[in-house]
Amino acid sequence: MPLNVFDIVGPVMIGPSSSHTAGAARIGLFARKLLGADPVSADVRLHGSFAKTYRGHGTDKALAAGILGIQPDDMRLRDSLTLAKGAGLDVTFSETALEDAHPNTALITLTDRSGRTVSVQGASVGGGNILITRVNGMAVEITGQYPTLIVLHRDAPGTIADVTEEMSRRGVNICNFRLARETKGGVAVMTIEMDGIVDGDELNDRVQKLPNVLSSTLLTPIS
Repeated sequence: MPLNVFDIVGPVMIGPSSSHTAGAARIGLFARKLLGADPVSADVRLHGSFAKTYRGHGTDKALAAGILGIQPDDMRLRDSLTLAKGAGLDVTFSETALEDAHPNTALITLTDRSGRTVSVQGASVGGGNILITRVNGMAVEITGQYPTLIVLHRDAPGTIADVTEEMSRRGVNICNFRLARETKGGVAVMTIEMDGIVDGDELNDRVQKLPNVLSSTLLTPIS
């Protein structure tokens, strides 16, 4: 298997641990991108080693930094908790136990000024890399390394075909696809990672207008 440069030298970052700081910041960044607005509150629940060492390793600061949109290599990461207060962002941390979760896992619920919320469960899996395992309670597998469409939709025949047809028309290649649903015929979520994309906003707009689609969000790679 080919090596990523992070496997050799590690990520460029602030903090003592790629798993507990760089990876944590990227989980926070993912949650913010999915919300698509400035959050006013963040409920962060920490599992496993994140829960045991988050203050000593700066995991709390890294998560808050990502939620604020601060990159892992930004010196402001160290002051993120203070910056959050200045930005009107209320961040709370608590410990939790999650079933079948990676030891370095955070469950983040963000709320914006309109009251809209998103929930993201993600793990820092080493070398600053992350794996998002749940979005709004539904199982996903998102690395954050590729452009990703997250499509919330009704579980109705033809919906997957409609979405992938829009992608095919634009020559977009799918590198990872996953579908999760609450119940048959209920609400489902498609997560589609792509090798590359041109006119991503246009694709997202077209998907948003498809029958049975409740919402569509295009996420750029988490740097």
